[in-house]
Amino acid sequence: MARSGGTLAASDRLGLLDKARIIAPPTYNRWLVPPAALAIHLCIGMAYGFSVFWLPLSQAIGIDHSVKCPDLTLIQALFTRTCDWRIADLGWMYTLFFVFLGGSAAIWGGWLEKVGPRRAGVVSALCWCGGLLISALGIYLHQLWMMWLGSGVIGGIGLGLGYISPVSTLIKWFPDRRGMATGMAIMGFGGGAMIGSPLATILMNHYHTPASVGVWQTFVTLAAIYFMFMLAGAFGYRLPPPGWKPSGWTPPANKKAMIADGHVHLNQAHKTLQFWLIWAVLCLNVSAGIGIIGIASPMLQEIFGGALVGDDALSFDQVQYNESLAGQAALVAAGFVGLISLFNIFGRIFWASSSDTLGRKLTYFTFFALGAVCYAIAPFAAEWKNLALFVGAFCLIASMYGGGFATVPAYLADVFGTQFVGAIHGRLLTAWSTAGIVGPVIVNYMREARLAAGVPRDQLYDPIFYVLAGLLVAGFVANLLIRPLHKKWFMSKDEVEALLAADRKAAERAKASATVGSAGGFDIRALLAWAAVGIPLAWGVWITLQKALVLFI
Repeated sequence: MARSGGTLAASDRLGLLDKARIIAPPTYNRWLVPPAALAIHLCIGMAYGFSVFWLPLSQAIGIDHSVKCPDLTLIQALFTRTCDWRIADLGWMYTLFFVFLGGSAAIWGGWLEKVGPRRAGVVSALCWCGGLLISALGIYLHQLWMMWLGSGVIGGIGLGLGYISPVSTLIKWFPDRRGMATGMAIMGFGGGAMIGSPLATILMNHYHTPASVGVWQTFVTLAAIYFMFMLAGAFGYRLPPPGWKPSGWTPPANKKAMIADGHVHLNQAHKTLQFWLIWAVLCLNVSAGIGIIGIASPMLQEIFGGALVGDDALSFDQVQYNESLAGQAALVAAGFVGLISLFNIFGRIFWASSSDTLGRKLTYFTFFALGAVCYAIAPFAAEWKNLALFVGAFCLIASMYGGGFATVPAYLADVFGTQFVGAIHGRLLTAWSTAGIVGPVIVNYMREARLAAGVPRDQLYDPIFYVLAGLLVAGFVANLLIRPLHKKWFMSKDEVEALLAADRKAAERAKASATVGSAGGFDIRALLAWAAVGIPLAWGVWITLQKALVLFI
């Protein structure tokens, strides 16, 4: 069997998904690896865009209207075949996504480190796309429990494995740019909905008939497209030889105190205070952003009312009573959501890359301090009906929300070393699952309570903004307390060598044992790989920009 850089004897032949099979020669172009990660993240990132299906699915039986059953319980909704689903029942799938994302990443992160990113990427593709197919069958049979199981549970497991699959790989390929490397991949998760949502809308319109809303057919089509891209991404993963570093680069002589020289074992990381402080940092940053981003469209319409349609004197209710004005306001709000999406995505690569210079701790200080100021300004911007200031504040918040996701893997690598960073990151993602509950609960319940108390809609959110600012202040304190780990937590050189023995043996068999190699560049192969993921992403950005332009017209 031929291999790059050598030939293996029959007794040494490796399985297609074996970790040892994907160890690259030292001259391999490392810029081929980020597009592989993006191919997977752009597909699973569609989880953010599933709300595009809620309205059509709420009319799956009635087609042009919902067949409602007023006394339907949640348990009955799981099995009914005669009533249309409520959007609230469908929305549980969104919650299941992120609960199982965090859970699966925590449970199988260690397995991923053992078997390598290619096998994990293939399993992710099978779970995510298989879950879509099960959901399609559930829609066809009108069984909500199948959708929860398919996309929510099985798909959520695929999300977790796909999300963490490139983390340690990219950090090892880019020891000189850890933040930028993880930012490039995790940017894709934020961008998945920008591509998937308009594509799903096009497909639903294509498949729509008098007898079908076209959603199950759309799920099948998306599953086929995503499976192709995710397999291409999984088979594009390569690992550098153990100890590899790009030629011409040496670790800085005066290393920052926060960057560890050693490696902490997965079984020890969660026993440290630093792990839980970083857990709190991520949880608080996400909690402060996810709830408000999820309600961005109604929030803007309720606060600004007639200002969105050029008449400051009109309230939200007066705008909603006029169908034409309500449509204009909704269009402006959709532009606001689109703009938030763009800042969420590009904040991931900007802030993560900036952290390579600023340092991870200072970057998070910036998130918390600047975010708290933005939330403190928001009530005044709302009172003054200053749309530009309000939108600017929340775009900045969205960029730091995304930046927090992209920067945390590099933060973990700095504190715990790179040997188990993917698995440690997987366990840390339980903070995301927690924040996915905490953030929306704070925002939605406070909003409902104030609405029930008769508070005018344009004043509903003022205390919510201050509470979210308080979360960021707490995050600032947690980040302040993070210190370098004591040497007792790090593995000995012998323990590290024992872990690397199998990888070194595989690298030697493949004649890829050199530790210094080319940093690579944008040759024709790299350009083609980046085009394969860049063109769909550019299309999604263009569609989103078109929606956002209404804010400036």
